[in-house]
Amino acid sequence: MKGSSIGVLLAALLASSLAAGSTARAGSDAGAAVAAKAGAAPKAGASRATATAAAVAPARSATPTKARAVFAGGCFWCMETAFEGLPGVTAVISGYTGGFKQHPAYEEVSSGTTGHAESVQVQYDPRRISYAQLLDIFWHNIDPTQANGQFCDHGTQYRSAIFYGDTAEQRLAEASKHVLETTPQRFKGPIVTQIVPASQFWPAEAYHQDFYRKDPDQYHSYRRGCGRDQRLIELWGKPGRQGEAS
Repeated sequence: MKGSSIGVLLAALLASSLAAGSTARAGSDAGAAVAAKAGAAPKAGASRATATAAAVAPARSATPTKARAVFAGGCFWCMETAFEGLPGVTAVISGYTGGFKQHPAYEEVSSGTTGHAESVQVQYDPRRISYAQLLDIFWHNIDPTQANGQFCDHGTQYRSAIFYGDTAEQRLAEASKHVLETTPQRFKGPIVTQIVPASQFWPAEAYHQDFYRKDPDQYHSYRRGCGRDQRLIELWGKPGRQGEAS
């Protein structure tokens, strides 16, 4: 599956998913949350999924101005740059989530004994960028067929996952995964990316934050050596997004 075909196919699934959710929860708080999460005015060149979400959104005044999304896609240095610099994204924080250890340290998470995954918390303005858009970017920056690892990093601490915060995010995440599973141009292997409820997010140590700025030589050396972009080109037809690190 290459290029932006996921965006085209995702549009149809999101349309039916969002319409069903609005009917089932008409007048309810859940229905409002779905519209708020999915709604954001599409920008030029945005995917049809974004346009579909915008069509069912309430008036812009009802859209919250701050939201958070949490994703895991292997090394958090590289996942930071997947979202950094996007219009509407206000911060990307590296951290740990999905495990049982409180206040985990990098060395503990790296050992694979905490249950946590290296992850990023994306803070964004839903009026400028939608959760559906963030999902599209997430998929295009991971290998969804690799279990318990990403690229050269192996172990559950490097697994890929979407940590949803509410039922609206869950439905959108599952719809986007379903697109990958049912597209005519199949991946070689099943889609193994987890879609699980969000839990406590623990920010990583300060030296990990914006690592691509602090040590660009090591960042780019690691990224090349890990074969991340080579594999992403095989999967998606283009390298991963590096935002302000490009």
